[in-house]
Amino acid sequence: AGILLLEPGLMKKIAFYGKGGIGKSTTVSNLSVALTDMGYSVMQIGCDPKADSTINLTKGEKIPTVLTMMSQKGSGITLDDVVFKGSGNVYCAETGGPKPGCGCAGRGIITAFEQLELLGIYERYNPDIVIYDVLGDVVCGGFALPIRKGYAEEVYIVTSGEKMALYAADNIQQAVINNSSRGYAKVKGLVLNSRNIPNEFEAVNEAAIQMKTELLLKIPRDSIIQEAENHGMTAVEYAPQSEISQAYRKLAKIVAGETPE
Repeated sequence: AGILLLEPGLMKKIAFYGKGGIGKSTTVSNLSVALTDMGYSVMQIGCDPKADSTINLTKGEKIPTVLTMMSQKGSGITLDDVVFKGSGNVYCAETGGPKPGCGCAGRGIITAFEQLELLGIYERYNPDIVIYDVLGDVVCGGFALPIRKGYAEEVYIVTSGEKMALYAADNIQQAVINNSSRGYAKVKGLVLNSRNIPNEFEAVNEAAIQMKTELLLKIPRDSIIQEAENHGMTAVEYAPQSEISQAYRKLAKIVAGETPE
């Protein structure tokens, strides 16, 4: 474990957004483990109906979602039904959502968040860092909850150099700006999850400048990710000395408040 950089007893809540399929969950899961390696207590909450944010922290097994357990147990639901310890002792939870075409996913996330608060999730586990992994193709309803309700103080946007990913990043930025007058979350910057397309770094860096934010880090494209996920693991656990694991550790330092070289 490294030196703890956050003020003791002060819970830091952050949200990761980005276009669907851009690698948010992979990024967040590796970040969570890297942060626990630094000595922090971490909670990761997946905010996507697919409920697969934490799958690489739980050996490839999906955990029961908040909405599913609410449906099955009603008022009898407890935190033990929906919060599980994963790799690095990361506290894992998934909001879940309705079946495709059968309801409003955004509303489902709102309901799940309200239930977790009612059960006292933050008071019971008291993590140093809470990370919300949020689907970012749309920023309405429940998907914008971490921005609008003040759950997260900081927003990180995962993107590639592809146009649709950058378009989604700009939409997320605008959603944050539209709620900034209420003192809610602020965008800390962009995280480039590389797809190895031509001039990718330059394209994302230019987008960051236009968005009046910064490009915080480039995560290289690496087959180790697929190898690790085939084993139900994060790259940080599977290949701790690899280049991509070192990139996730740099991101952990940024999130914790230390600016790496």
